[in-house]
Amino acid sequence: MDCAEEVSLLRRVLSQVSGVRDLNFDVFRARMTVAYDPALADRAAIEDAVASTGMRCEPWTEESSGAGSVAAGRSRSTLTWISGLALLAGMLWQGLVSGHLIETLLAHQHEHGHHHELPLGALLLYLTAIICGAIHALPKAWAALRSARPDMNLLVVLSLIGASALGEWTEAATLSFLFSLAVLLESWSMTRARDAIAKLMQVAPPVAAVIHGEGEGEHEHPTPVGRVGVGSVVRVKPGERIPCDGVVVRGECLVDQALITGESVAVEKRPGDAVYAGTMNENGTLVIRVTRAASDSTLARMIRMVEESESRRAPSEQFVEKFARYYTPAVFLLAFSVMVLPPLLAGGVWSDWFYQGMVVLLISCPCALVISTPVSVVAALTSAARHGVLVKGGAFLEEAARIRTIALDKTGILTAGRPEVTEMVALNGQPSREVLARLVSLEQASEHPVAKAILRHGASEGITAPPSDAFRGLRGRGAEAEMDGGIFWAGSARMLAERGIPVESVDHEIERIGGAAHTVVVCGKDREAWAVLGITDPLRPEARWVVTELKALGLDPVVMLTGDNEATAHAMAQRAGIEHVRAGLLPEEKAAEVERLLHKHRHVAMVGDGVNDALALSKASLGITLGRQGTDIARESADVVFMANDLSRLPFLVRHARRALAVIKQNIALALLLKVGFLAAAMAGMATLWMAVLADMGATFLVTFNGLRLLHPAGANRRPSQPHHK
Repeated sequence: MDCAEEVSLLRRVLSQVSGVRDLNFDVFRARMTVAYDPALADRAAIEDAVASTGMRCEPWTEESSGAGSVAAGRSRSTLTWISGLALLAGMLWQGLVSGHLIETLLAHQHEHGHHHELPLGALLLYLTAIICGAIHALPKAWAALRSARPDMNLLVVLSLIGASALGEWTEAATLSFLFSLAVLLESWSMTRARDAIAKLMQVAPPVAAVIHGEGEGEHEHPTPVGRVGVGSVVRVKPGERIPCDGVVVRGECLVDQALITGESVAVEKRPGDAVYAGTMNENGTLVIRVTRAASDSTLARMIRMVEESESRRAPSEQFVEKFARYYTPAVFLLAFSVMVLPPLLAGGVWSDWFYQGMVVLLISCPCALVISTPVSVVAALTSAARHGVLVKGGAFLEEAARIRTIALDKTGILTAGRPEVTEMVALNGQPSREVLARLVSLEQASEHPVAKAILRHGASEGITAPPSDAFRGLRGRGAEAEMDGGIFWAGSARMLAERGIPVESVDHEIERIGGAAHTVVVCGKDREAWAVLGITDPLRPEARWVVTELKALGLDPVVMLTGDNEATAHAMAQRAGIEHVRAGLLPEEKAAEVERLLHKHRHVAMVGDGVNDALALSKASLGITLGRQGTDIARESADVVFMANDLSRLPFLVRHARRALAVIKQNIALALLLKVGFLAAAMAGMATLWMAVLADMGATFLVTFNGLRLLHPAGANRRPSQPHHK
């Protein structure tokens, strides 16, 4: 299974099998998934239905992945070369016997009824070329005929029959060989894209050095990666690839993780740092505690996302399929008219116009048109993944090319995502350490970056406290918990009004701290404010460069959406070069702001990484998140995931998507223009059958290679002069 045409044929045939409920196709790995009712269908019925198309299926295993496709490819390749050699030998035989060698080699078409006599040996060689070239097409042509859905296989078989009936044996053999070669090239193009994914899958080492025992009794055993469990400890030596996702326990070194994150330089790793399967340990020995099984590693999930992205088809691909559905029957009717009307109305020679009708039939097949989009999408998605950008489907790739405005969250997106407490002012005579102890107790149950900053500050001050009871997160506002017979709370300044506390009592401190570009956190118990904290999350070093690049690409406006206070938001926006700011937003308000932008600009991207961004990500026409620090719900809601904690991938995504869309449009235009040109030649009686197939093959070849250019994206390493790493 190598192309959309085969998928379409399988879908048509299997959908007619009683009991089949759902069909899914993975062209990357030549895999088909069938959901069926065992009471109405069985495996044998499904295998028989597949066999009726000329293809064969077998139970899927990881070990057999693509094995059937490789074997079929070898068989097709062998038969193609036999067909080509038999054609050449037949032409030489015919030319030498007839004395018209050059004329025969050029496949010159004589007037009907003036063919040179064909030697028996040449005829047998031509028959061999026809059979070897077309044998794989026969079952598919029969399936297309039975379903009344003409495709290239049926058109070629009908043309071969017609050419043979007219005595055009050289023409028929040439047609058969060129068609077989075209199919072989199409299969090869999909193999190129498939190999790009296979290289990702082969990066992780098959064996890990698992450490057992401690101290003098410590020893290691080579263990297949698939059997290494979560919590196991493995050793990775210099020059080796890391076998599993994990956390460094001992050792320091540089790790090249460009495969996963797209970072251009190696990243220093120390105890406590996360590492990823498939990345390269450049120097030093690491001891790693495994945090994810091999089947659930970042690399494995990345590969699955790329594979599954093929099911989310691009609008261009859907348009081409709909167009081909009406285009082919229309030209089929045109071909019939070419065969019948000139002889009936103008006294033309039936055999000549029958021949021209078959030429029109062959030209009508939208093979190059149908393959023009998927090969480009597959190449673009694969190359983006290799540069640390996971796009969940062709539809989202095209949407990235159409984006006209972009909204960015502040915390963790424009800022470094590791805020620190820089100031704490106790109120109403409360002891600072006691307030901090209660804050540490409260925030232990929270995953918010501000909560993590408070916990780090508490640890630096030597504060330890047990987790609070009855913790409740307040979406977009803060958190609260029961403590000492009351409700201890912490969050944004709006919590003061919610709890009936006069804002004027702490307004001065809020304005002073917030005016210095700090995030302001207020905490207290019941209806009394206990402290105001200033928390700073520094701007990413690449943030201003990214905003400048986005504006240069024509994205206007670039908007900051944040739940932070106005003063902090505007201070950070000014540093980043952003003029449009909406601050103090709850999650629902962020989503509403995205909808407002959508109404005005139609194509809007939202970049966020937190739980509070998930709704806005899902509302945007394109949701983008950072995979390393983004929450699970943000990764699920987003359409694009950056594997690195690197915002500079954003301009790359826009440029790469626009280039991919341009290539798709080029391919569609090229395929259609070639069709129109050869249709005009056929209507003028200037085209031949082999020229029609050569044109179709040439168009397929051109759009395939044009699409495969996207495997090497332009400007992939374009970064700010001093990018931020880790």
